[in-house]
Amino acid sequence: MKVPSGKNRFFVYDLEKNEIIDQGLVAHGSGSETGIKGMLRFSNTPNSNCTALGRYSIGKTYKGIFGKAYRLAGLDETNNNALKRAIVLHYYSAVPSEEQEYYISNSHGCPMVSEQFFKRIEKIIDSSKSNIILDIYY
Repeated sequence: MKVPSGKNRFFVYDLEKNEIIDQGLVAHGSGSETGIKGMLRFSNTPNSNCTALGRYSIGKTYKGIFGKAYRLAGLDETNNNALKRAIVLHYYSAVPSEEQEYYISNSHGCPMVSEQFFKRIEKIIDSSKSNIILDIYY
């Protein structure tokens, strides 16, 4: 999350091949904004609209207000309210597909990507026979 939101900072990493296989933009929570450019804060508190740092397990899909989404279970003390907070991986039309020189829109704490990037990563997630982990760090 130290990378500006207008730059690629969501990386799909293949542990067996030891390489990045895709990358894209990802929004952070509006509550994470501090008013100081490039400085973010993080919280696991319900209704904070903040991104919560830590390791997540990508769970089952459901159809929500933004379409298909993946439930995220927080595996650390810093994000163990993820299910209670309804923190999910989803797409949103306002998230651009290409890198920008400016910051992109914010979420309510969810990792939110473009629809085009989401379609690429859902193929990976849906075809995986193993659990997939999502790490959000600063």
